[in-house]
Amino acid sequence: MLTIAEVAERTGLSPHTLRYYERAGLLDPPERGGNGHRRYSEQDLSMLGILSRLRATGMSIADTRQYAQLCRDGEATYDARRELLEEHRRKVLERIAALHEDLTTIEYKIKLYAGADRDLARP
Repeated sequence: MLTIAEVAERTGLSPHTLRYYERAGLLDPPERGGNGHRRYSEQDLSMLGILSRLRATGMSIADTRQYAQLCRDGEATYDARRELLEEHRRKVLERIAALHEDLTTIEYKIKLYAGADRDLARP
């Protein structure tokens, strides 16, 4: 079992974020030690790992909460979890495609500014 400080160090999430995840229904309330302090399990760490990835890739709190609840509901929700993740993947791929287009524009402008013909480089 790990303390909130240990989990924060291992996950990169702040103690504030960990408590928020609990309040927001993203993470089950962890066990409490005899002193009343939160004690996190390896299963909690695993869940925090996927939740962090989902949030980092732009999944909304509502969808992340839904995913967490589906996980709590057990194996019968595998299809629903897959569908939720497939929809999220579609959105992530759209964002990646847009970023590639943006990067192409930036690279084009870099080449123009590096070239001798400065008149073509406006704006």
